[in-house]
Amino acid sequence: MARHLYKTSTPSTRNGAVDSKVKSNPRNNLIYGQHRCGKGRNARGIITAGHRGGGHKRLYRKIDFRRNEKDIYGRIVTIEYDPNRNAYICLIHYGDGEKRYILHPRGAIIGETIVSGTEVPIKMGNALPLTDMPLGTAIHNIEIKLGKGGQLARAAGAVAKLIAKEGKSATLKLPSGEVRLISQNCSATVGQVGERRELNPRIKKAGYKRWIGKRPVVRGIVMNPADHPHGGGEGRSPIGRKKPTTPWGYPTLGRKSRKKNKYSDNFIIRRRSK
Repeated sequence: MARHLYKTSTPSTRNGAVDSKVKSNPRNNLIYGQHRCGKGRNARGIITAGHRGGGHKRLYRKIDFRRNEKDIYGRIVTIEYDPNRNAYICLIHYGDGEKRYILHPRGAIIGETIVSGTEVPIKMGNALPLTDMPLGTAIHNIEIKLGKGGQLARAAGAVAKLIAKEGKSATLKLPSGEVRLISQNCSATVGQVGERRELNPRIKKAGYKRWIGKRPVVRGIVMNPADHPHGGGEGRSPIGRKKPTTPWGYPTLGRKSRKKNKYSDNFIIRRRSK
């Protein structure tokens, strides 16, 4: 994809670039407004998720994660920017007049055709059940429950691999390194999610963080004891604990937060590395 380089007129445009063929004008019938919880507060008005608030307004794009337009070919019309995810999206015009957004498969270009169904070719962007896929297929947008829509491997550059089939279940290796079982009746999309070159953009000024809704961060060690368990002491003092904690006293920085005896534990063959 062609890149347009900015001239350095200000510090915020230095080394800046955008994809020239990516658009930002979504269709009116495929977007809607969304309510944002200000500053990470709960129903009582207490901050439960810090360093959040502000940010630019966003319109939510309706993404077709189900891919339930069966056996109807669609054509990629545009590749568009989505502020709600780190991957691009594609506008698809189907043969029956339906128009939908899908995640942009890596390598897909404007004018290509895609289709979803049971007996469709193993081609990038096509969606089909795991039953009809050969072993070793690279996939994304994977369903966990039949008909609910894709929930796994949806981030930019994400890709999973179909490594085995046995009985009614298929074994997948997910981007995190986790190996787990999925029903073979669940569907997935062939290929990898399109990558964004600005995955780790340079923060060129303080306002950039505020645009994306991040407020200033203050270390707990410089607070008062009433504000954080790490606070207090004279001068540069240690946190006074064996392990770091959250502002509410729970362990952090390395503590596993997954629920014990979760319903899906039986489907996990190998845990992710981190």
